[in-house]
Amino acid sequence: MTKKVDAAAATVDDGLTSIDAKLASAKREVLVQIVKLAQKRGMSGENGVWKEFLNSIERFGATHSDPARRSPADLLAFLRTFKEESDLKFFARVMQCYSSHDIAKKLLQSQGTESPEQRLVQLTIEHSSYPTDFTFPSYEEGWLVTKLRAKGKRKRSEAVIAVDCEMVLCEDGTEALVKICVVDRELQVKLHEFVNPKKAVADYRTSITGVSANDLDGVTLSLEDIQKSMKKLLSHGTILVGHGLSNDMKALKIDHPKVIDTSYIFKYGGDSMRRRPSLVNLCKAVLGYEVRKKGEPHNCLDDACAAMKLVLAKIEKGFDDDLPLVVEEAVCVPEEDMPKLFIQGIPIDMKSEDLHKVIPGVYTLDQKMLKNGKSRNYSILAIFENQQEALEAYDNINGQERGDSRGRLQKAVPVKLSSGITETIYVHKPVCGGDVDQATTKKRLLEISIETRTSEAEVTEKSKSEMNSCVDHVEEIERLTNQLIQRDREISDLHKIIAALTRKHGL
Repeated sequence: MTKKVDAAAATVDDGLTSIDAKLASAKREVLVQIVKLAQKRGMSGENGVWKEFLNSIERFGATHSDPARRSPADLLAFLRTFKEESDLKFFARVMQCYSSHDIAKKLLQSQGTESPEQRLVQLTIEHSSYPTDFTFPSYEEGWLVTKLRAKGKRKRSEAVIAVDCEMVLCEDGTEALVKICVVDRELQVKLHEFVNPKKAVADYRTSITGVSANDLDGVTLSLEDIQKSMKKLLSHGTILVGHGLSNDMKALKIDHPKVIDTSYIFKYGGDSMRRRPSLVNLCKAVLGYEVRKKGEPHNCLDDACAAMKLVLAKIEKGFDDDLPLVVEEAVCVPEEDMPKLFIQGIPIDMKSEDLHKVIPGVYTLDQKMLKNGKSRNYSILAIFENQQEALEAYDNINGQERGDSRGRLQKAVPVKLSSGITETIYVHKPVCGGDVDQATTKKRLLEISIETRTSEAEVTEKSKSEMNSCVDHVEEIERLTNQLIQRDREISDLHKIIAALTRKHGL
């Protein structure tokens, strides 16, 4: 018995040594991110949480608590205070995520003959939206992070598979995978399955997904089963292809470094890369056919095949010039009837081009910004040509979705300013004049604007009385913001409980 205990202790010690060595050799930016994640999760080492640790090593208290402003020695010292196996496993997962992506980038930067497939991977990674779209919380439980070895043939593999997924909206406010299709270079189907979301579905989005409740009757295949299949398909350094691929990867909970996004590698002639063409438009302009008729739901098989065909067309026609894309003739729609995203809490020094990096899609910004006197924030409308584009843009935004103070869905999106400060803007679910009358639309926007001004006024008033330095000012705003977020979450949870009880009792 004593030998078994000793062996177990030795195993733990080996694990500690291994993690410690990896942390010691990690880049500074990786250490910063691990500490920030530890802060966010409230993780506590032998000397307490991050701020308690800083107070323990500095005689007069911590002068700077932002991990980005601390030395690598301080960051490493804090991480070495963690001894629990669960904490060490978490650190290992974070480092694994960074390691795979770092190897992929080094591979693309290396000298020598480069295949067309590798060039498309590089085009994707170099796109301005890549850091935002393809940064996943893959350190969390339930995610599959594929490993890419620094040496060997698999890192230079030219094998490609294309994927397309359909997701439904669940009652807990999250999205869940319900259908997937994967094809290879020859358009042979490698995977085509319905998936049991394992949670209550609020909206099947049948008009878009083509999936109904009846389609899932008797389906037992889970997300974990799909991940196992995908792991085999990607195990040899295979390149993953898709259109708006980051959405599929989020649904699959898969972090894979070798990707080609067809919405990144084509662009409208003379336009910037931020204006992404739709799959429908690409198929018409590049492949010469309609992937689906107007109003028809998506088809996983058709969309996966279309993405693969687009990659093969790009390889065949070369990289010197962008393929000419003809923008479809737009139907003249009055501006008041066009769908909109309402964006609030935008820092006054944030430029419109920076907004385009945060909010994907093709849209115009209403120049009639809603400002509040001397406030340092403003609100604005992003106007889209149709409801589907507005919804897709909202779905593609990398932010946490929750209800506002009145239960309306919005996403909280962190943005880093040129000053280095990170602030949060809020993007509300699309408002479409075709769905509600204009008086209602204007009233809703006015209500949101008033709520924004009220919140800003409260923060400003509290700031004047309690903050004596710039650092304290920022920390107080963060504290108040967290309180507001918590309140919104509580209200949203109450709405869900009321809705569930209403359905249960048939009211």
